[in-house]
Amino acid sequence: MNFDQLIERLKDVHGRLADEAIRAVNAGLTLRNWLIGMHLHEFEQNGSDRAAYGEQLVERVAERLAAEGLARTDARELRRYRLFYLTYPQIRETLSPGSPLLLPGSIRETPSPESALPAERLLQGLSFSHFDALLKLEDPAKRGFYEAECLRGQWSVRELRRQIASLLFERSGLSHDKAKLAAIAGASAETAMPALAIRDPYVFEFLGLKPRDVMHESDLEDALLDKIEQFLLELGRGFCFEARQKRLLIGDEHFFVDLVFYHRILKCHVLIELKVDGFTHEHLGQLNTYVNWYRENEMSAGDNPPVGILLCTGKNQALVKYALAGIDNRLFVSKYQLQLPDEAQMQAFLEAQIRDADGGPRK
Repeated sequence: MNFDQLIERLKDVHGRLADEAIRAVNAGLTLRNWLIGMHLHEFEQNGSDRAAYGEQLVERVAERLAAEGLARTDARELRRYRLFYLTYPQIRETLSPGSPLLLPGSIRETPSPESALPAERLLQGLSFSHFDALLKLEDPAKRGFYEAECLRGQWSVRELRRQIASLLFERSGLSHDKAKLAAIAGASAETAMPALAIRDPYVFEFLGLKPRDVMHESDLEDALLDKIEQFLLELGRGFCFEARQKRLLIGDEHFFVDLVFYHRILKCHVLIELKVDGFTHEHLGQLNTYVNWYRENEMSAGDNPPVGILLCTGKNQALVKYALAGIDNRLFVSKYQLQLPDEAQMQAFLEAQIRDADGGPRK
């Protein structure tokens, strides 16, 4: 073994074991949620004092677990775990019969699994967020189709949702050349990389991590967010820091706003999104979604509508866009423009920080 081979070997060891650790965390989280669903269902059926709780059982359990500090155990999630248990009863096979995680004497007749895939294959190949997307499919045949395709193509959760939304199952049923359709669908599919898996909101809450611990795209983004946060606070124009990587639940998906401030002079929230690439309309649409969500869910009496600032970086350039969603009063718009940093100021600051991060000005 020469020196270069040693380095490659050490990289291989690190990569393989890191991947195994992430798979273990995902499997542990999936089992945790399945077991919660199992225990909840078992109590509903056979609990000695179940009659005392009746239809309020899930809500009462959620209240107690919240008091105990358990993450992701609100009533909505508990119902999801119960459905997960009922839909995938074969996951019991991955636990030894004498496992202390199972109820004593709970080896009883369970419904036949609707999936034909082995339990171990499902558990090792899919995260709970994959299962979460699959549970929304009521047709067992459709769900089985996406299970198989997801495992075969090693799809990320985002890719699974995209393929479901694009009606791949229905198009496959109508297609005369199913193999060709599958090849086309798989050609541009996003695969499940470890970096994506560990950033799953279910995972980092299961591990007790904060969003900012795992949500950054790169070291450059992390460094720039630190600088932007400090820059805005030092401007002294009424910015009050509120949150970083603020999690929003929109429908069944979680999203994260990079920085959230409250402006005490304007009396409004200021949302900042940083993209370490060039501007796209998708970026602006994402920020507008966040601004609209804040307007509907976070505005208090006396607040003005929120405003968003989109910062996009190129190699040696910066672009600043303001999102003023739902603000049709020009007086407010003018007031915002006076109190917030102007685009030229923000662009100059970003360009300076990018040059510093990239090793200084280029010739």
